[in-house]
Amino acid sequence: MKTSIRRYDLDWLRVIVFALLIFYHVGMFFVPWGWHIKNNVIYEWLRWPMIFLNQWRLPILFVISGMGTYYAFSKRNLKQFSWERFLRLGIPLFVGMLLIVPPQIYIERIAHGQFEGSYLDFYSTALFRGGPYPEGNISWHHLWFLPYLLLFSLVLGPVFFRLRNKSSRLLKWTKKQILKPLGLYIFIIPLFFVEGFIEPFFPTTHALVGDWFTISFYILLFFYGFLLIAAKEVFWESLENIKKKALIIGIVAFTLMICRWLFIERDEIVEHLVEAFLKVVNLWSWILVLFAFAAQWLNKPSKKLAYANRAVYPFYILHQTVTIIIAYFLMDLEWNFFIKASILIIGTFGISWLIYDLIILRISILHPLFGLKSVNSSN
Repeated sequence: MKTSIRRYDLDWLRVIVFALLIFYHVGMFFVPWGWHIKNNVIYEWLRWPMIFLNQWRLPILFVISGMGTYYAFSKRNLKQFSWERFLRLGIPLFVGMLLIVPPQIYIERIAHGQFEGSYLDFYSTALFRGGPYPEGNISWHHLWFLPYLLLFSLVLGPVFFRLRNKSSRLLKWTKKQILKPLGLYIFIIPLFFVEGFIEPFFPTTHALVGDWFTISFYILLFFYGFLLIAAKEVFWESLENIKKKALIIGIVAFTLMICRWLFIERDEIVEHLVEAFLKVVNLWSWILVLFAFAAQWLNKPSKKLAYANRAVYPFYILHQTVTIIIAYFLMDLEWNFFIKASILIIGTFGISWLIYDLIILRISILHPLFGLKSVNSSN
């Protein structure tokens, strides 16, 4: 089996999108909708850039993960792949739930007057009582991405292994479709049906069990990632041809979504289906735009990319805990948005980097606990 040529643009996109996650979680401290703790002043204007970012940031991560799975199979059989996924996703999830997430829950409990005492008291007496969050204190919080990705990898692994190693009708059909004008938009059809007809009955919980809309929606995107990267040059040529149109479609779709939220208050079935259609067109358009322009400008190696690409997983695991701890000490201060947001962003990046570079990176026994592969591993 030939090893596939590495796509550095995908590495850059992965790094950029995870970096945006830090900005997004900092923003959650200031916007009207719920989060673990909130600032003493809420900024209504911030909802719009947050909504725009939220439309595509998670979907593109699952697509990129599906693409990465294609490359992972270039060096592994199905058994090796499944075991590697279990180790690389399962161990950091367990460590995160045991060590990284509990400080977030402790801060939330004391901020809301639900617990009094030190963190040691909380960890030894309250953490393992009461069951799962929010009633109890056991949670994976921002690490919910890991169990979902593990589930998708194990469920679709046999399918991917077959597609990766044998020519299939599905792959031939995919190549044929995406060569058509706007052919890449055929993938919004299943997404629309999930968004339109499953989401109303199964609101997102990130609890895995019973979270049928989230599972259905993101497993499709994960599958799309694998299928599109398997199409190889056909996909990248189609992206180049469609990128300007996708940008226009994305701008129009998001503008119409804003108009829907601002001027149409009813939430009947027709309005819901229209919003569902606009949502999937919007998110898919921006995903295509990001892939297209990344392929044009970012498909080249660099030492900075190599460092950042390796650091991104530990950063993801650490960042929200750092953000919430800093936010707790800022939440009641009469400082403006710019000062607080700057402290949170710089503090989260800075402290996460110090923990990663001075501790995790230098102690090899910690590497598997934070999902780090060996330096020589490329997939």
